[in-house]
Amino acid sequence: MKNSILLLFTFVFIGFGAFVKAQKISDGQSLDVGGMNVTFNITNKESFQVGGKQFDRYKVSASVKNTSDKSYNIRLSSYPQIVSNIGLVELDCINATGAKLTSKKIQLKMKAQIINVTYSAYDKSGKFTNSVIPVTGSYYFDAGDVITDDAIFIVPQGEKPDVSVRSLK
Repeated sequence: MKNSILLLFTFVFIGFGAFVKAQKISDGQSLDVGGMNVTFNITNKESFQVGGKQFDRYKVSASVKNTSDKSYNIRLSSYPQIVSNIGLVELDCINATGAKLTSKKIQLKMKAQIINVTYSAYDKSGKFTNSVIPVTGSYYFDAGDVITDDAIFIVPQGEKPDVSVRSLK
């Protein structure tokens, strides 16, 4: 019993810690999140009915601009290398349903630096050929760079998207 209560308090504490880091953002608003200016905009709204229930479908756009003097870089040491920490900020729509293959979140990620690599090999006919393959060399977000992304949120009718933003860095 003691262990289950301790476990419950641990989860509540961790959940509260994640909640405290998030900031509310509304349509047309910009927030400073650790040297990055995050902007959220609603670009379109439609209403529709599914199974007798009314919903609003919002097309939204989010952008992040690096307003600091600091650049973010992840250099890959070998290829292929699995990289999972390229997200900069995440916008989470709390009241989004996620129905009909729509989003509940927008994650703005670093840009990929693509390098063309030339390699030599024999083709099927035995002829020696040179080929070019694009390879991701690094991920970056330089000072002054802007990254944008769009998503569609479906929320219950009459509600606007309830969006919070948090830094992933």
